[in-house]
Amino acid sequence: MKAVVVRASGELDVVDAPEPAPGPDQVLVDIDAIGVGYVDVMARRGEYPYFPGAGSVPGLEVVGRVTSAGPDVPGASDGQRVLALPSFGGYAEKAVADADRVLPAPPGIDAADVVGLGVNALVAESVLDRAGAAPGERVLIRGAGGGIGVLATQIAAARGGEVTVVTSSAARGERLRALGAARVVDRTGSALPDETYDVIVDTVAGPDMGKHLELLRPNGRYVLCGAAGGAPGPESFEPLLSRFHTSPTLIAFSLNSVTPEDLRTSWARVLTMLEEGRLSPVLDRSFPLTEAEAALRLVESGKPFGKVVLNPR
Repeated sequence: MKAVVVRASGELDVVDAPEPAPGPDQVLVDIDAIGVGYVDVMARRGEYPYFPGAGSVPGLEVVGRVTSAGPDVPGASDGQRVLALPSFGGYAEKAVADADRVLPAPPGIDAADVVGLGVNALVAESVLDRAGAAPGERVLIRGAGGGIGVLATQIAAARGGEVTVVTSSAARGERLRALGAARVVDRTGSALPDETYDVIVDTVAGPDMGKHLELLRPNGRYVLCGAAGGAPGPESFEPLLSRFHTSPTLIAFSLNSVTPEDLRTSWARVLTMLEEGRLSPVLDRSFPLTEAEAALRLVESGKPFGKVVLNPR
């Protein structure tokens, strides 16, 4: 099969690789669409501790059909269409994933659209659920035009929140308004949002994280679920102490920590919103697998609006 590996230089290379075999509690998926995420950028830079390193295949989310299963996988059936979350190995024509990290793909939806929800929808739904975002509360989304951000905007609005988004252009802002944002803040300007918020969803981190922590209302919840802007630095956490009397909450979230049961519950809620028309995938661009390098560089640039997808066929 064709697969993409990360070389020691950080460059990607398309190679002929042996088809992986599912082990105990695993399934093999014949892939129709692959999600490209910022975590893959970090993996190729050597900044993601769980990536095996040079010579390994990136990719943490795929959509396809189960073709075989290892021992002790109850209920797995050939041809079952799924969203699978492998522990890397997704930039390929086939990949193995633990059976408890495989979720049903909704019928009648294109594979690219399913992966356009995928990990990003699971993260967005989970962080807003953990933060307890309630109807009428003010919600701020940093990095709102990215893969997580466009879905967090929709889900926060679906939960009844008054959503403000931080993005990089008026054009992106208008697209976010169409997805449910009530207010747009241009991050290229020097001014921060001039309101305070009950919930802040941050996919950026970086040196400005502390300034955004200061925007929490009393009993506000700040959820950090990405670091596209780099490490925030220890000084960014000072507002937690200086505003101690307002009882701020900081939640650091990774999908790696979610139990299989909670993963299924979150995905079920995502699919319910999809069926009800309150959530839709947002795709930026699709590339063939052979152009994985271009796809990853596009994600690294921060320019996509929504999800970048690889097509292995």
